[in-house]
Amino acid sequence: MLDLIKTRRSTRKYLDRPVPRELLEQIVEAGRYAPSGGNNQTGHFLVVTDPAVLARLAEMAQEAFAGMEVMENTYRSLAFAIQAAKRGGYVFHYHAPTLIIAANKKDYGNNMADTACALENMMLMANALDLGSCWINQLRWLNEDPALLAYERELGLAEDERVYGAVAVGFADTPDGLPERTPLPRTGNRVEYI
Repeated sequence: MLDLIKTRRSTRKYLDRPVPRELLEQIVEAGRYAPSGGNNQTGHFLVVTDPAVLARLAEMAQEAFAGMEVMENTYRSLAFAIQAAKRGGYVFHYHAPTLIIAANKKDYGNNMADTACALENMMLMANALDLGSCWINQLRWLNEDPALLAYERELGLAEDERVYGAVAVGFADTPDGLPERTPLPRTGNRVEYI
């Protein structure tokens, strides 16, 4: 298990090859079995494989980010999204053939924590299945954007839900089709045993 954790790396370049449904079902099942506060199990996963829907989400996100400005204290990744959107051609999900959107109840205190646990389980399962994955924040950053919210509701998002994260999944665009698995050295995350 520790090897699986250490070798999970973010994939940002994918082959144009659909992920078989049976593999997606295993990934989603791993997310469904993640811990949740009080065992509430209020997560909602939208598994998007339709290229037209993926393109529309990317287009809407680009439009929303292009309308924002980078401030001095803007989170670095958010600033990158804004700048890339202003240049045009920004696809926040890296052209992955699958985007699993993780939503939860808007007024639930553990919405972000439960989503994080589910997405981590899904990324680990993707690694176990030789698939690349990458945590995607952009839809969370835009979870109150009226246009995106309306479109997500068309896709099945409930009125009382918001998106708190997503994961891109697909076959890595590498010579062997496998994700990069060389563990990165730890330079932070201090540990103190008391």
